[in-house]
Amino acid sequence: MPRILGVDIPKEKRVEIALTYLYGIGRSLSNIILKEAQINPDKRAKDLTEEEVSRIVNVIQKNGYKVEGDLRREVSQNIKRLIDIGSWRGLRHKKGLPVRGQRTRTNARTRKGPRKGGVAIIKKDADKKSVSSAKLK
Repeated sequence: MPRILGVDIPKEKRVEIALTYLYGIGRSLSNIILKEAQINPDKRAKDLTEEEVSRIVNVIQKNGYKVEGDLRREVSQNIKRLIDIGSWRGLRHKKGLPVRGQRTRTNARTRKGPRKGGVAIIKKDADKKSVSSAKLK
């Protein structure tokens, strides 16, 4: 498995796709990097030589692309800054609600988490009543 910037990329996939396993690199940036490193995007990751892997790493570092730890750190610092200054977006991050104006009356389950089981409690009460009425008979 080739290792680029501390991340193991899948060896059976094409290099174009395998590079997207790095946080901060998508398909278009992957193609730009491969073009600059003069590597065929259709090549499999397992077929890369050490020299080709080092060329890819050099292109990423030379062009100053923020990937992996640096990018994650920057994103989390931006969110922390919004929370600290008390902006609307910061409050939404803090509460775990959608930040970009989506509706929350319905949907938004990804941010809000699973539904609170209000209906299930009613069913349990109904089951207890039927059991207690059976005992009385």
